[in-house]
Amino acid sequence: MPELPEVEALRRFLVPRLVGRAIARVHLTAFTALKTVEPPLEALTGLEIDSVERHGKYLDVGAQGLHLVMHLARAGWLVWRDTMPAPTPRPGKGPLSLRLVLDDDSGFDLTEAGTQRKLAVHVVTDPQQIERVRTLGPDPLSPGFTPDVLDRILDAAGRAQLKGVLRDQRVIAGIGNAYSDEILHAARLSPFQPASALDPAHRRVLFDAIRSCLTDAIARADGLAAKDLRDDKRGNLAVHGRTGWPCPVCGTPIAEVSFADSSLQYCPTCQTGGRTLADRRLSRLLK
Repeated sequence: MPELPEVEALRRFLVPRLVGRAIARVHLTAFTALKTVEPPLEALTGLEIDSVERHGKYLDVGAQGLHLVMHLARAGWLVWRDTMPAPTPRPGKGPLSLRLVLDDDSGFDLTEAGTQRKLAVHVVTDPQQIERVRTLGPDPLSPGFTPDVLDRILDAAGRAQLKGVLRDQRVIAGIGNAYSDEILHAARLSPFQPASALDPAHRRVLFDAIRSCLTDAIARADGLAAKDLRDDKRGNLAVHGRTGWPCPVCGTPIAEVSFADSSLQYCPTCQTGGRTLADRRLSRLLK
């Protein structure tokens, strides 16, 4: 799933390619992707793009008072094309969900792999009209995200596990399954550590890990073409998706906890004092 660093890198990639250009046409090929009815998708035609913003994991293309807001979900991606194919895309079973063509015949496709169609597209006059945008927590890279803000988040979370707190978009915007694993590994914290139980020193370590993991990922991706961003992410993860690989810090094999629809990875030596987490949905540290 694209998370904050990839979506921010996509935003930076798109700004010089979209801003100042007019939308020539928009083709919707996966009708379930469009989550709004009014204004219609066709209202974007002919408008000049004046901004590309990010809200958590959402991309927001602004055009003269309208916003095309996109969430790539777990298996979605944005494919840039310098020249669009001539044939009009048709609805079907392929990966294409939406095609946006600019006045110079460049543009992008939104694609989604797999059978679960969760990619979401909204056309609104204000992104805050989208409930999941309106209820986003603070952006961890914004100036307003301070150690005091994180302290309040952890206190409010109570005994909730750190992994879940970091992934909850209503608490902190933009961090998903992969970067929560990376942040907790960098902070040397168990994913099942109760949030409010962290002492001040560990809270500061966690804050620094959030900032460094995300900013480092963005810095690596800056300037890359959209097509290269996913490979860059996979190639630079320390623990996520690397079950059985040696920890880059201590060499211990990376361990995994599997859930119904996801999994997490961690280093037993670096994060759990050598203890292995039980691989079941309601995991607890083995005695």
